[in-house]
Amino acid sequence: MNEQKKLNVTACIVSFNEESNIRRCLESVRWCKEIVVVDSFSTDRTVEIAREYSDNVIQREWPGFRAQKEFARQQGTCEWSLMLDCDEEISPDLQTEIFQALENSEGVDGFEMPRMVYYLGRWIKHGDWYPDRKLRLYRKEAGEIVGIDPHDYVEVRGTVKRLLQPIYHYTYDDLAHHVNTINRFSTISAEEKFKMGKRAHLSDLLFRPVWKFMRGYFFKRGILDGWQGLVVAYLTSFEVWLKYMKLRVLSCK
Repeated sequence: MNEQKKLNVTACIVSFNEESNIRRCLESVRWCKEIVVVDSFSTDRTVEIAREYSDNVIQREWPGFRAQKEFARQQGTCEWSLMLDCDEEISPDLQTEIFQALENSEGVDGFEMPRMVYYLGRWIKHGDWYPDRKLRLYRKEAGEIVGIDPHDYVEVRGTVKRLLQPIYHYTYDDLAHHVNTINRFSTISAEEKFKMGKRAHLSDLLFRPVWKFMRGYFFKRGILDGWQGLVVAYLTSFEVWLKYMKLRVLSCK
């Protein structure tokens, strides 16, 4: 592959205090014609590093996951948009596959791809975390960022095809980071559900977490990922329980 070739793609990245991740992320999209970074006033070296790769680094107050990513999408000028988080990386094999896919993209408006997580020393290849397909590459004018914070996603009007090679996801530094993220995201999710008029029932607290664990660990074969697979299944089910418990508490106020 010619490493100097640039595809007509805008890489859209939002950031906040990601100096430990953002260089790896940006290195993996150097083949994009344009890179847009929207930063929420980081206090570390995130912006300094981002400016090594792009002249289009915008600092903007944080309005929420969906709104910030939609703003980033709107800044792009290329035909195609690629949405990526700072703790993600386009794998070399996926880059090759994207080059081939865009050469034969007539009639296609978006591409979804699997995402593989590196967690506690190993790649997780089963359970709820894999293949975890995400629609990240799409024609800018055919897509938009939708969803409920913190679970935003790309919605495309048109034909979507699947790619086989993965995005690499370095999602948590350690167990403490994972637990802290669960606490933060479960609060955001509970608050958003409460705003929408949703309420938590006793059945949500009793059955949803158990089903989440059983599905991820046994039915989706998380058991094959060793002790890390057990940790993933347990903490994923705990996040479900915590989200609905927080929603129940909000309903009682």
